[in-house]
This record gives sequence, C-alpha cells and structure tokens, in this order.
Amino acid sequence: MSSFRELKVWQLSMDMVTEIYKVSESFPKQEVYGLTSQIRRCSVSIPSNIAEGSSRHNAKEFIQFLYIANGSLSEFETQIEIALRLGYCKDISKFIDSIKQIRSMLSGLINALKDKDRTQAKK
Repeated sequence: MSSFRELKVWQLSMDMVTEIYKVSESFPKQEVYGLTSQIRRCSVSIPSNIAEGSSRHNAKEFIQFLYIANGSLSEFETQIEIALRLGYCKDISKFIDSIKQIRSMLSGLINALKDKDRTQAKK
C-alpha cells in the first residue's frame, strides 16, 4: 500500500463524514456547540486515525490507531442514535449500514496486520 487513500475503509469513512456534515446542517442552532460539533468531530476522527496510523513505522502502531478509529466509530454510532431520538434525523439506516461496513473492515485490517506482524516476528 502506497497511501491510506487506497484503503477502502478510509474512503468509506470519508464518505460518511461528508454525509454527516450535510445532515447535521439541519440540526437546531442551539446544538452547534453540542451534538453537532461532537458528531462532526468524532466522524472526522475515524478517517483521520486511519490515515495517521497508516503512516506509522510498524504494524503495532497502525493497529493502535485503528482501535482508536473503531472507538470513534462507536462514539459516532451513539451520537447518531441520539440525533434520531431527539428528532434531528428521520432515518439513520444509511449511517448504520456504513458503520457496520466500516467496523467490519477495521476488524479485518486489524487482524491482517496482526497476522503479518506475527509472521514477521517468526522470521
């Protein structure tokens, strides 16, 4: 891999960020420093940590950043559910589908990196 941009999980998470920015524009103005800000920040954290981790010098560091991205993904899932319950969003199914896909891809990438790290350690 020559760039994090080639990672499908990064691409999907970037799409999700773009979508939440559009959706959150309609959140109430009193939420601009509350839920709107928080949901945007945690969504941005997902692809940001994937990108930062991919530039680290070893698999263990990359894996740690992927775990952080996964944590931000859970935070995002909680906040999008809050937005639904408060009536700020009518339908979050597209986000839930993206969350499931991204979580699965993060887990797959973590497992692949762990396997690669174990193989290299044996040599």
